[in-house]
Amino acid sequence: MPQRMLRLCTALALLQRSEGLAPLSGYLRPRPVVMQDRNDSPSYNQDISVEQVEDVMDADSDSDFESPATFDVRMLAGISSPLNFFDPLDFSASASEGKVRFYREVELKHGRVAMLAALGFLVAEYFHPLFGGEIDVPSYIAFQETPLQVFWPAVILFIAVPEIFSVFTFQSPFGGELWAIRSDHIPGDLGFDPLGLKPKNAADLKIMETKELNNGRLAMLGVAGMVAQELATGDKLF
Repeated sequence: MPQRMLRLCTALALLQRSEGLAPLSGYLRPRPVVMQDRNDSPSYNQDISVEQVEDVMDADSDSDFESPATFDVRMLAGISSPLNFFDPLDFSASASEGKVRFYREVELKHGRVAMLAALGFLVAEYFHPLFGGEIDVPSYIAFQETPLQVFWPAVILFIAVPEIFSVFTFQSPFGGELWAIRSDHIPGDLGFDPLGLKPKNAADLKIMETKELNNGRLAMLGVAGMVAQELATGDKLF
């Protein structure tokens, strides 16, 4: 209350002409004051009440403290033409922010694995020097032809290492939402950027994230098609 009175007194002192301000003591009494409009002639006066000044100050005070921007799934990276925002099954309609972040984390991981797999199909079926160079089979069964198939526990452990660290990005299961990512975690951000390619500008970063998502989506569809064709024909693609 004292702070509000101090602000009100300051505003009145700036608005009031020197001859129109009554002595101030204690609390101000509601009385009309006179303000000169500097855009008009000096003889023009406009009456303004204390209540009106308070309303203006309240509005100004509200504008100084803007509420933080709310999470909007339609503002995330990955939304591009011609489909724009594509969610035909309305997964995001009732999903919380943490759940949407989980969906995005899953999409990024699958997209990255699919991009590596698509590259593996293209390279490994042409160039396969490992294990004596004798493994010349379709990619979808190449793993079964290597000695690695007897080391499944080691392979699973190797894959599980990054997944163990990703557990800490989830909300606590005790009192929090299940399968939901914390709001302070950026989906897909592993802190791995040895070449310093990550843009510093937010707009440029969003463009790069959209490119990665679109390439990952294409790779997921492409790898599914490659595997389906090799399963159907039993032969290598390349």
